[in-house]
Amino acid sequence: MEEFETSASAKKTKAIYISTVFGIAMVLLMIGLLGLILVHANNLSRYVKENIVLNIFVDDAAHETDVLQLQKQLEANPIVKQTQYVSKELAARNLQKDLGEDFVKFLGYNPLSQSLDVYLKAEYANNADIEKFKAGLLKNPMVKEVKYQQSLVDQMNQNLTSISLVILVFASIFVVLSVALINNTIRLAIYSQRFLIKSMQLVGATKGFIRKPFLLYGMWHGLLGGLIAVIILIGTLYLAYQQVPDLVILQSYTEFGLVFVGVIGIGIFISGFSTFLAVNKFLRLKLYDLYR
Repeated sequence: MEEFETSASAKKTKAIYISTVFGIAMVLLMIGLLGLILVHANNLSRYVKENIVLNIFVDDAAHETDVLQLQKQLEANPIVKQTQYVSKELAARNLQKDLGEDFVKFLGYNPLSQSLDVYLKAEYANNADIEKFKAGLLKNPMVKEVKYQQSLVDQMNQNLTSISLVILVFASIFVVLSVALINNTIRLAIYSQRFLIKSMQLVGATKGFIRKPFLLYGMWHGLLGGLIAVIILIGTLYLAYQQVPDLVILQSYTEFGLVFVGVIGIGIFISGFSTFLAVNKFLRLKLYDLYR
């Protein structure tokens, strides 16, 4: 009879711990998904900003070697991501594709100017920095005009700022709720062991001795929950890239790795801390309070 009760108790405890691990994993999965959304949103913002083009038109009398020298100078500028030289012939071919007819043959000459397409780094893709950069370019006698879509840049930055704020507020609320859910899950698991904790205390075990195995189990459960969440996240990313191949331009293995490590770290920390608080609570309780 005693062996049966011990076996039943062990099975019950095992079932509680398994449900705890999967409960933690599901919460960490949501945190991880939110992290991946933030990473993709940030990469999308960077991608859009770094694809704003500044068209620098040079004087018709400028030699190609001088324009290429200017290109090298621009590429050495710390705010410039990349540049592209557009010759008169290339500009004509591009315009012919857009118009669908050979305007050069119709006019008898090529009226287009050679130019440089400049793409700035994301942190400098705002009107203030672009205007400052433009003013410096116009001091060069070779440069006759610099064009870019000023209204588009302004609207884009406003929209991206608004979206970032909304995501950040939502993320903050969600993290708080997630911590609360994991904490409640851990407390329920420790609640089932309250009599064991009090029994160990009554036979003279110190608080540190009692806490240690529970803390180790709690951190272990957080690690397992984090690993399960990461495996599901990797599967989700794989499926997402299979369904939407264009997402590949937003992928960043380094940032994904940081999200995965963060999910596991959050799981271990919250589980360990919640276990610490829950065990301390039952260590402070009087014997008769355990039945309430």
